[in-house]
Amino acid sequence: MARSDPGSPLGAEWMHGAFMQIFVRSYQDSDGDGHGDLRGLIQRLDYLQQLGVRGLWLLPVARSQDGDHGYAVSQYRDIEAGYGSLADLDELLRQAHARGIGVVLDYVVNHAAAQHPAFQAARADAASATRNWFVWQAQAPNGWNVFGGNPWRNSPSGAYYAPFWDQMPDWNLRDSEVQAFHRHNLRFWLNRGVDGFRFDAVGMLFENGPSQWEDQPENFSFLREQVVPELAAFANRFMVCEGPTQPLAFAAACGRAFAFGTQAALLAAARGQNLAALATLQPGASLSPFLSNHDSFAGDRPWQQLAGNLAQLKLAAGLLLLREGTPFIYYGEEIGMGHGAGLSGDARLRSPMSWTADNRGAEGFSTAAPYRALAQNVAAQNVAAQQSDPQSLLNHYRALLTLRNAHSALSRGSTHDQRAIGTLFHFRRERGDDRLWVLYHTGPSRLSSASIESLPSGARLQRLFGGGTDTATADAQGRIQLDLPAQSIHVYRLLP
Repeated sequence: MARSDPGSPLGAEWMHGAFMQIFVRSYQDSDGDGHGDLRGLIQRLDYLQQLGVRGLWLLPVARSQDGDHGYAVSQYRDIEAGYGSLADLDELLRQAHARGIGVVLDYVVNHAAAQHPAFQAARADAASATRNWFVWQAQAPNGWNVFGGNPWRNSPSGAYYAPFWDQMPDWNLRDSEVQAFHRHNLRFWLNRGVDGFRFDAVGMLFENGPSQWEDQPENFSFLREQVVPELAAFANRFMVCEGPTQPLAFAAACGRAFAFGTQAALLAAARGQNLAALATLQPGASLSPFLSNHDSFAGDRPWQQLAGNLAQLKLAAGLLLLREGTPFIYYGEEIGMGHGAGLSGDARLRSPMSWTADNRGAEGFSTAAPYRALAQNVAAQNVAAQQSDPQSLLNHYRALLTLRNAHSALSRGSTHDQRAIGTLFHFRRERGDDRLWVLYHTGPSRLSSASIESLPSGARLQRLFGGGTDTATADAQGRIQLDLPAQSIHVYRLLP
């Protein structure tokens, strides 16, 4: 498939704003079948725009075998039937772009569905033209242990490699035809105007033996040589990789990767714990921070991890959204949505979005019974209950995102002088003449000994966020003394 770049209607800043990660099946139902769909997501774009997000990451929307999460892709160039059609995706792109929001798709490059036609042919006949598109041995070898089990699956025509599930066989990414298959799939979506991709499970792309099945050298070269050039050939496109065990290495290969490990440090700091560890984390635009996501190995929803403590949830939001790198919000985090009632595993992290207290009817998730149990705290933590409350978590997120979007120092600036002193964590963000000081007081009582130092004598700071006076002036030694309320966030800008 040839490249045909339709261009990008988005400004260059869009990919430096915050993203919302959305599970379409659980976001909004438009047709009364109890399942979310693309038309439902379109109906909620005004909410997302008002919240202040600049990008959407959609969990897989291509046709899949699993009937839920979408990672067992059976058709790479079509839309899951329950989600709608290619025309619906085109309309989503049009409507999102009109609101200054980019749309990024989850792309499953490591494995296919067992129902994919190429694998069906390969399993049925060892002489098939697509046999080498997957990883085979005559018999399942011994000595392999991936995720607690043997990743080799027996079939009448041989054993195939499928570490995640016997219904998700790995692609043989050493095969030039498979490489071309994926490049052309990417072009198919980029040609339609999709704004980029999140690449799934890039740590698992190649395997070189029983103890060499993760983060192999070929993983990085494949991304650099086969994937990055495809996106670079299109204007203003975005990509981010999921490499939990080596985020820095994958950021170097992909240009951007999720900051796995950072989420635990951010939530610990919100509890007032181990701020010194947070201060040692390496900032950088290539690492995308998050608090949680759709996978249980990344941690439970923040509502559970912070035991519903509103002050700590607000601190966590500030620690995420004012940090360097493109941040990702998991849908429902902005209202303190909890995990699904009575559910376990990944399913409990993927409940329908809590729009109203009972989530039924015209303003809720669906007019029908939702396909999955609602969040256990839906009655209190929902959008309708928080919209008009100026002290709500939802409006706290809106205020933080408004601030981030207004200041290039926060969206694209560098980070300097990260320090943790007792319950105080602070740093400076800079881009050009935009210089901001960000402070977090995580303790349970007022702190009257906080200070900003090393300022020019008589320098004036304007308060942008948090309580206190609108301006503060440094003394002759370039120091400003601050009195900070308990568990609070403060942002100041250096005035010319």
